[in-house]
Amino acid sequence: MEIAEVLKNVKGFSRVQITEDRDGKEVVVGDSGWSGPNQITNLGFLNFLVLSLGSSTGSKYVSYVALGTGSAPNATHTTLDGEIMDSTQRKAVTFGSVSSTTAQFTATFASSDSFLSAAAELSNIGLFAATTTNDTLFAGNTYTSSSCDTNQNVNVTYQIRFS
Repeated sequence: MEIAEVLKNVKGFSRVQITEDRDGKEVVVGDSGWSGPNQITNLGFLNFLVLSLGSSTGSKYVSYVALGTGSAPNATHTTLDGEIMDSTQRKAVTFGSVSSTTAQFTATFASSDSFLSAAAELSNIGLFAATTTNDTLFAGNTYTSSSCDTNQNVNVTYQIRFS
């Protein structure tokens, strides 16, 4: 089987939950449910998967997640459309393997971090290796937009499934 055929079976799925504190309890006020499959970019396949297998120069590893107000990326995108670039920008992810064929990345955008300076309609998510805005997008997804206010938190889960 050619590598192109194998890479077709790499798919990502994401879930975005908006929460707020009510009477000392965290309450979910918006939930995208599992959305996907996502779009892994051409440079995402090259830098994050192909080059990483050989520890080659230029290889990258998913370390950060970003949220945005734009549309889904296509195969040639290098950035996340409408990425929120306020004070804290991207969030570091926690990695875990859900199974032998699924990598999972989680993060929380806390309202106390002031990741939003005003209410926004969140509608996309992307995985990156670094916090810098010129970093290459590995994969991204879109979901039905949800309004998020400055007093709300966003919990994200992003899975990359190899089947």
